Amino acid sequence: MTRPRAVFAMNPPDLTRALFDEDALSRLRHATDIDTDLVLTELESAESRDTLAGADILVAGWDAPVVRTAHLPYASRLRAIVYAGGVAATCLEDPGSFAARGVVAANARVANSGPVAEYTLAMILLANKRVLPAGREYRRARSHPDPFAVPSGRGNYRQTVGIVGASTVGRAVLALLRPFDLDVLLYDPTLTTEEAIGLGARPVPLDELMRSSQVISLHQPLTPDTRGQIDGERLALMRDGATLVNTARGAVVDQDALTAELRTGRIDAVLDVTDPEPPTADSDLWTLDNVVLTPHMAGSMGGELHRIGDAVADEVERFAAGLPFAHPEDLSASARARVR
Repeated sequence: MTRPRAVFAMNPPDLTRALFDEDALSRLRHATDIDTDLVLTELESAESRDTLAGADILVAGWDAPVVRTAHLPYASRLRAIVYAGGVAATCLEDPGSFAARGVVAANARVANSGPVAEYTLAMILLANKRVLPAGREYRRARSHPDPFAVPSGRGNYRQTVGIVGASTVGRAVLALLRPFDLDVLLYDPTLTTEEAIGLGARPVPLDELMRSSQVISLHQPLTPDTRGQIDGERLALMRDGATLVNTARGAVVDQDALTAELRTGRIDAVLDVTDPEPPTADSDLWTLDNVVLTPHMAGSMGGELHRIGDAVADEVERFAAGLPFAHPEDLSASARARVR
């Protein structure tokens, strides 16, 4: 049986070594005809186009060169795209044209959701313990507070947590929250009541979630409908002392309204994403002591990247064996989403 020919496409080219350990590279070499030292970083040179022309599988990653309509004559053999990230269609100018030719795709969104969910869980639990203000007060007083004088609302027992968006990451967070004695609210207009309950949450309107939750964690995709969804009016609904956690996209929050609310000291925020990213040099987000600001690090990093590499190798092996992808991506749907 002839093995399909595969080629890497990503930037920088040494990203392959961050994603794939030697075991994963060996699996790719066994399942396909691939030169694991060759990585396409552009598709304009004759050499790159010749390589693309011989590929059955494109193993793409972050900042992969976009396969444009003009490249279609050079991609006549292409049958599959396996993407080491969230959306394979990001490396295609016209996903619909590839879907129409029978090209199938898979992504590693599920593999990357675990670290984001773990980061989120840690921040939710710490926020409910009010670690930020406790740390500030401890530094100020330089003495232990009376533990029985701590407000009864602090801690993770019977606290209310609101999840906005039952995305892949949102669902992973909901699963991690199950062992804890928390009242979990969920806003996602795409779900039925039964589906939300099945995820371990109580479905509520967004304004009720903002008003009722001690910690609010954002997991909605960035779309025209969700851009600025968490605006000044909704931020004003938050309880005094509540915490907003954002690992989704910075632009789902009105950044100016959030900064203004944070300046009052009334709420806290944990922001792994901002708009713009990073914040401007003069942004108060850098200096406000009720803000935890991290550099878009909730996703896979370091050794966690190997989980993505293993997931990609799994999908390539499945395709080479004639099996359907475990985590397919509908390129036709991606094309329709772009048009909308």
